[in-house]
Amino acid sequence: MPVTQASSPVHAGWPAQRAGAVLTVNLEAIAQNYRLLRERVPHAMCAAVVKADAYGLGAAQVAPVLEQAGATQFFVAHVDEGLALRQHVGAQAGITVLHGPRPDAVEACLAHGLRPVLNSLEQIAWVRAVARKQQRAPGVVLQLDTGMSRFGLSAQDVQHLAEQPDLLDGLTVELVMSHLACADERTNSANAEQAARLKEYAALLPVRAPLSLAASSGVFLGPDYHFNLVRPGAALYGVAPHPHEPNPLRAVVGLKAHVLQTRTLSRGDRVGYGLTWRADGPCRVATIAVGYADGFVRARAKGCAWFRGHRLPILGRISMDSMTVDISTIPEGQLEADGMVELLNETYGVDHVAAAEGTIGYEVLTSLGHRYHRNYTRAA
Repeated sequence: MPVTQASSPVHAGWPAQRAGAVLTVNLEAIAQNYRLLRERVPHAMCAAVVKADAYGLGAAQVAPVLEQAGATQFFVAHVDEGLALRQHVGAQAGITVLHGPRPDAVEACLAHGLRPVLNSLEQIAWVRAVARKQQRAPGVVLQLDTGMSRFGLSAQDVQHLAEQPDLLDGLTVELVMSHLACADERTNSANAEQAARLKEYAALLPVRAPLSLAASSGVFLGPDYHFNLVRPGAALYGVAPHPHEPNPLRAVVGLKAHVLQTRTLSRGDRVGYGLTWRADGPCRVATIAVGYADGFVRARAKGCAWFRGHRLPILGRISMDSMTVDISTIPEGQLEADGMVELLNETYGVDHVAAAEGTIGYEVLTSLGHRYHRNYTRAA
């Protein structure tokens, strides 16, 4: 698949001359992150999770780069995500649908060569019925619930399949998977318990297939969690696998916002909805063109923007389309209307924003929205 070179970035979203902010996605950093993850699992296949439009960064741009970096298996959440992805990767690329299909989506799923994850006995029955109708033996994935109580066949369901193996007749089970609930906590005993349950439950099934347990953080738990296939997602996009350890992954996104207006406040002046912030003395502030409609939480009291190394604290509540920052430390004349400040950069990334917002980097990425002008580059 063709990829964009550093000298010729792809532009998407709103035109630069009209957008309030510019989001830069470094595709080479994503490729490097994939290669690092693949090196961590020398005895397992390294797939790539591109659900939620590649965590908000654009599956149409990201998936071809991951494929060129060596990914041959891709995971999405919904059937329609898989259908959209199919046109952006090679015909031989595997696409697995984590939620599996609803009854009315089974035919489309199988007809377009998407591999469903079967999370329940009901889904197994739905897919078997369509497979018989289409006279095919589709490849499927069985998901086992090893303790997260979210998706997957329960211990009772596994026993039911062991006693009635014909329930899988006509299906080609290509993978058996589960998902770690506490992979970002290295010392949590639940990790080893889930790995043991995966092996225990899989041994009861009437079929034998490769196993998969680790997603992004699980890759960094070591070989005991790698099994035959790993499924990193957020790590591809620079999110730290363990929040209190150095991040081995490259930052992927940068975000610069235009200044809409600057003003000088006097002692006692207040800022924003609810007038929750009050000036202790004279200060200068700037209103910038990013708000909670662009993925920044309304009450992010601890957050900041940056300008030439100066930290610019966010003041008061964030509005739908704008926020106000303190620019008192910047010499007058350096930052005026239509200048730009940084909200994400190489040293202040999605995990820092997440910490300020009391959330996780995954949510920051997937909330960035579509109002930015987007640059996709291949900067090394």
